[in-house]
Amino acid sequence: MSENITRWHIIFDGRVQGVGFRFTAQIYAAGLGLTGWVRNMYDGRVEMEIQGSPDDLSSLVSRLKSTPPIHITDCDIREIPTKEGEKKLSVLHTF
Repeated sequence: MSENITRWHIIFDGRVQGVGFRFTAQIYAAGLGLTGWVRNMYDGRVEMEIQGSPDDLSSLVSRLKSTPPIHITDCDIREIPTKEGEKKLSVLHTF
């Protein structure tokens, strides 16, 4: 594979639950060819692991930040090891 693939673990804070965040992320990720998972957390934040090119990962985060009624006030991004075999971004059950 010639493209550099990266995986990020992201915690999103703000108005991110009850606004279609996870399904919007799934649609955007599909358009960018990204894989991973997204789920709500007990404390009102959203957790995501997302994998693809760094430019596409940045694009996904930027698009989510500019999509009302989602309102991200903070996101903590850490690079983590990549995973093989994923086909899409999956919406997981909460927690």
